[in-house]
Amino acid sequence: MGITKRELFTEHQNNLAQVAKALAHPARIAIIEHLLRVNTCIGGELVDHLPLAQPTISQHLRELKEAGIIQGTIDGVKINYCINAQRWREIARLFGDFLATPVIEQGCC
Repeated sequence: MGITKRELFTEHQNNLAQVAKALAHPARIAIIEHLLRVNTCIGGELVDHLPLAQPTISQHLRELKEAGIIQGTIDGVKINYCINAQRWREIARLFGDFLATPVIEQGCC
């Protein structure tokens, strides 16, 4: 396995790449869309809304949590998840700034 050499890139570039990687799976997009739609903390009932097994959903939740996109609170034996509002606004700014970079219209290659 190759070395990523993350230290060669800026904190901004690494942050944007981490979020992009976390968003790079349709199941994680579906989880985020559902959490945004219900706007509440939910846990095990995600299985009722997604065509995936609980262990698979848990794996995707872990990825989203590691990127800071969601946060979880322990409620007895389960964990309830919701969107991390502060991180969500930061992500919106990250991608907004990145995608708003002007591209000069010219013949390419």
